Amino acid sequence: MDTQIRAKLTEFIVANYFFGDTARVPRDDDSLVEKGIIDSTGILELIEFLESHFEVEVSESEIVPENLSSISNLTEFITSKRSAREPTCQIPASGMPAL
Repeated sequence: MDTQIRAKLTEFIVANYFFGDTARVPRDDDSLVEKGIIDSTGILELIEFLESHFEVEVSESEIVPENLSSISNLTEFITSKRSAREPTCQIPASGMPAL
């Protein structure tokens, strides 16, 4: 799953910020802002992509470098957001899962 997320993020970054120039793909740990790949407007576009493509909600408090600064951080952030929303199956004492 992480490799699919990472691939989609890389594809989006190359298509939108490098205009498809695959020779300029950033490394997973490159800071997207410090390397000049995205600016504040780019962050907003990135958040829109995360919310629409990965179906996660990004709150204001989550718009921090720890979550959005690199492909690695973005991948971890999306993975954690998705796992937090997945329902868990509760097995009651009867041993049969509730439906």
